Amino acid sequence: MPSPTPRPDDPAVVSLTPSRPQAGAPTVLKVVIAGGFGVGKTTAVGAVSEITPLSTEEYLTEASVDVDSLEGVEAKQTTTVAFDFGRLSLPEPVPLELFLFGTPGQDRFGDLWYDLSRGAVGAVVLVDTRRLASSFTAVSFFEDIRLPFVVAVNHFDGAHRYHPDQVRAALELHASVPVVTCDARDPRHVAGVLLTLVGHALKNAPADSTRPPSTTLQDA
Repeated sequence: MPSPTPRPDDPAVVSLTPSRPQAGAPTVLKVVIAGGFGVGKTTAVGAVSEITPLSTEEYLTEASVDVDSLEGVEAKQTTTVAFDFGRLSLPEPVPLELFLFGTPGQDRFGDLWYDLSRGAVGAVVLVDTRRLASSFTAVSFFEDIRLPFVVAVNHFDGAHRYHPDQVRAALELHASVPVVTCDARDPRHVAGVLLTLVGHALKNAPADSTRPPSTTLQDA
C-alpha cells in the first residue's frame, strides 16, 4: 500500500514546539508510538505509563480476516481501534512529562495517524524483525510529514537478533535516524527509547522553536 500523503493544510502535524513550562513545572511533550500490526505498541505504553493506561483494544473477529493478517502473530486476539494513552514523568536530564499516544497498526487507520501526530514532538516506530515489511508504512508516514522519529527494534522471544545497521539498511533509513533495540515489556527499555527520541527531536527542531531553558539532552 502506498504511504499516506501529508495534508498540506495541516501545519500542526509537524509542530515541534514543546509547551512552555511554568516555574518549577516539567516540560510537557507529546509523543507518538507507532508501528505495524502487533509490534508491541500497547505493551510499550502499558509498561512505562505511571497511570493506568487508556486502551481502546477490541477483540478480532471474522469480519477482519480479509484485512488483518495474523501471519507471525497468530496468537493475537485483540487490536487497537483508536489509540492507547499513557503518561510518564522523567526527572532527568530535565523534568519532563511525556504524554504517550499509541497508534493503531493497520494501514487503514492512516487518517487517524494524522490526528494523533498533531502537536507531537516526535514518534517511536516499533519494529518486529520477523515482519519487517509491516513497518514501512509507519516509517514513510513520519518521513512524509517531517516529524522526527526513532526506530526501536522490539526483541521478541525467539526472534533473530540483527545489528541496528542491518535494520537501518533494510528500512532504507536516513543516517540521522536513531535505531535502537528494546524489550517493549521492560519499563527501563521503553523509557530509554523515549529519552533517545526526545533528544533526537529537540536536536532537530527548527531554530525558532521554543526550548526549555538549560535543556541538555545530547547524552539522552
